[in-house]
Amino acid sequence: MNNIKSTFSIKDLENLTGIKAHTIRIWEKRYNLLQPERTDTNIRYYSLSNLQKLLNISYLNNNGYKISKIASLESDAIPQLVKEVAQSDTTNNHAIDTFKLSMLNFDQKLFYDTYENLIKEKSFSEIFYQDLIPLLSEIGMLWQTDTITPAHEHFLTSLIRQKILVNTELIQSKNQVNSDKTFVLYLPDNEVHELGLMIINYEIISRGHQAIFLGQSVPIGGLKDLLNYYDDITFVSYFTVKPEKDAIVDYIKDFSKQLLVKDSIKLWILGRMLDEINLTSLPKQIVPFKTIDDLVKKL
Repeated sequence: MNNIKSTFSIKDLENLTGIKAHTIRIWEKRYNLLQPERTDTNIRYYSLSNLQKLLNISYLNNNGYKISKIASLESDAIPQLVKEVAQSDTTNNHAIDTFKLSMLNFDQKLFYDTYENLIKEKSFSEIFYQDLIPLLSEIGMLWQTDTITPAHEHFLTSLIRQKILVNTELIQSKNQVNSDKTFVLYLPDNEVHELGLMIINYEIISRGHQAIFLGQSVPIGGLKDLLNYYDDITFVSYFTVKPEKDAIVDYIKDFSKQLLVKDSIKLWILGRMLDEINLTSLPKQIVPFKTIDDLVKKL
């Protein structure tokens, strides 16, 4: 059975496009821009083609085109105009909208085509920070509001993970280690959100440092052996959902006791769980960062 989401409520459209439901209704009534279907109880619902059209309309409107002008165009002229505008547009809005459509359709080819168009004009780092991070932020909100399913999120993140891996392997084959510092990247027990850690790994390697990527769900005890091999270690971790609120203080105490045994051993941490602790009370060897960009600047 094909369970790809193909119909959307007006609230879904608001979440996906950023256009208020009230405005969508006005555009429907005044300009006949969309043609929603209705349920037996007279509730509007919209097709995927309606969503795509609204994303295109929103994009053109944000680039200075009046709704009255857009409404006067033939339906097949709207996507063509979007392509023309996008060629000279320096913002990332069109790419993000296209990535969202690839996710909603589970369309790998559209994702790859969009990425390939971007990589002609930008570096991988620029794509990640300018397009993919804002996209992931939007996806998180869409998941929380039930606009998309976990399957949509996993589909998209798996494709982004592939791109990070490919680009990391590319710089590993070209760059030589020119630093005595070693970074060990890991996620704590039961933490699986690794995209942020993967891009940090990419940035560390691109700057000539040695990086040891351990990945998901690594217990503190599993890190201790590294102290036998390296004198100058900076552990890097991302606390997205773990350790939980009532465990994070004890986790940091345990980490400090077992691993921060000398001044040259440090821990750099990021993630929303840091909101649950008093950052000013951290040991001097533990450095918190608000964003990946803040951490990268310290490399």
